[in-house]
Amino acid sequence: MIGRGRFKGYNIASLRKDLISGIIVGVIAIPLGMAFAIASGVKPEYGIYTTIVAGILISLFGGSKFQIGGPTGAFIPILFAIAMEYGYENLLLAGMMAGVILVLMGLLRLGVLIKFIPRPVTIGFTAGIAVIIFTGQIASFLGLKDMKRHESFVDNMKEIGLHLSTINLYSILTAVICLAVLVLGMRYAPKVPGALVGLLCATIIAALFFSGKVTTIGSAYGDIPNTLPSFHFPVITWERVKLLLRPAFVIAMLGAIESLLSAVVADGMSGSRHNSNRELIGQGVANIAAPLFGGIPATGAIARTATNIKSGAASPLSGVIHGVVVFLILLLFAPYASSIPLAAMAPILMVVAWNMSERKEFLHLLKLKTGDSLVLFITFLLTVFADLTVAVEVGLVLAVVLFVKRMGEVHLVSKVLPDPDSVKVGAHMVTDSHDCPQIGIYNVEGPLFFGAAYRFENTMPGGGPDKQKVILLRMGKVPFIDTTGEANLAGLVKELQEDGGRLMISGIQSQPLELLKKTGLYDKIGATQFYEHTGEAINDALKVINHSKCLGCRHAAFRECTAFSGLDEASGRSTFKGRVPAVGRKLSGEL
Repeated sequence: MIGRGRFKGYNIASLRKDLISGIIVGVIAIPLGMAFAIASGVKPEYGIYTTIVAGILISLFGGSKFQIGGPTGAFIPILFAIAMEYGYENLLLAGMMAGVILVLMGLLRLGVLIKFIPRPVTIGFTAGIAVIIFTGQIASFLGLKDMKRHESFVDNMKEIGLHLSTINLYSILTAVICLAVLVLGMRYAPKVPGALVGLLCATIIAALFFSGKVTTIGSAYGDIPNTLPSFHFPVITWERVKLLLRPAFVIAMLGAIESLLSAVVADGMSGSRHNSNRELIGQGVANIAAPLFGGIPATGAIARTATNIKSGAASPLSGVIHGVVVFLILLLFAPYASSIPLAAMAPILMVVAWNMSERKEFLHLLKLKTGDSLVLFITFLLTVFADLTVAVEVGLVLAVVLFVKRMGEVHLVSKVLPDPDSVKVGAHMVTDSHDCPQIGIYNVEGPLFFGAAYRFENTMPGGGPDKQKVILLRMGKVPFIDTTGEANLAGLVKELQEDGGRLMISGIQSQPLELLKKTGLYDKIGATQFYEHTGEAINDALKVINHSKCLGCRHAAFRECTAFSGLDEASGRSTFKGRVPAVGRKLSGEL
């Protein structure tokens, strides 16, 4: 599973690059790991354990050369909700189950399907998650006391409002110091790990001047141990599996989306190319293993992956080194982490939320005022005010409905009228209201599927003694037919055949032809009624009309039918010169 191709041409210079980038990313990952864990409703050390175990395994078994894995902000609302409702032990089991789902998705080669999730849905829930993360840090930023955390966004906002009287000015000063260092660092020293420097500055100042006046990790969660927890396999029962199946599926889907988005970003920055299915397997392996050491669910971290590439990483070994660096720092400096103020962690997550919010893309899509804008806005609102699961489900359903509607509008059925300038017939014979009484020629364009079948059915003529006896469908521009479209076509064939008429088809493409053969409709229509060129079909149609004994077919009606092909009555040769009148080129809708 560990691809040799990712280490092709590896040498000492490559190792030096991986060491530098691994150390930089490892240092950055420590405060983020703790902050994400706290925001997810678990102890800060669990974020560090995740960074170590999942980070190493994702780099070893994943499909992206430069991917850095670990706890991420995107998981915060989901993990917090699961921890609140089911407890920490069940959160670990849900993470393991999500890992199994991810491995299965990779083995079944479903990685490519994740890419079909519409952009408005991903931007909508990403922006919603950013709002939840940002607002979730307000209480720590302000140093509010006796706060209770709720799953509901509205309840959390009410809780903040009820406790505004407990604002701690020392906490605000600590948070502002960290935020200032972060912002100035990003602007003037982008290569410096601003999160770590800001955290250190705020912690030192708080220890020197605000000692005992701000809440710290130690006072809120206890001391952080300087070792990995012992191996622990969770108790698995069928009841617990059924209970956690939906949360596990949500974790797996979000993990897949985030990791593959991160891999795509890495491809764009590095010029490499990731393997989607192997990436899912690597993510799955990591999420199966991390809970065995107390770790929470992990996925690809876009910001840390980008930092890894910018720092000069040469191979997946940089991700392994990043995990080892975090482990060494845990062994050596864990006791000091207990002194970090929670107020200093808040700005870090606020900046993460700001950076992940996709605000420019969000506003751009919103200003378009299209169906995508509606999908975006509803997904965003449901993420914030309901939950991510409902938001994604509703967003996907809306996106599918809009897609079907748009594809239905692409499908056009227009009647072909003869060109009066190309044949020697009276102008009165070839008007929109007086075309061929025996042959109907129709252009069919676009996919003939369930979303467009009603247009086809409403446009096609019915049977009866006064109706056209031969219907010719020009289907060269129909790339796809589903069973609903086939059923509508079968209905037309049945109606024509009951009235003694026939259906001819010209230029049909391979997929529609194969489906008609599988369903048996090809045989009902008759193999001889399928033509490669429209002119050939018209020749045969005119022979049928000429041979017919029905009233008028050998006189005015026949001469009128020849207008479709420029038929020379003496030679019997024809050249198709039909046209689509401007009034009938498009039934409705825009492409």
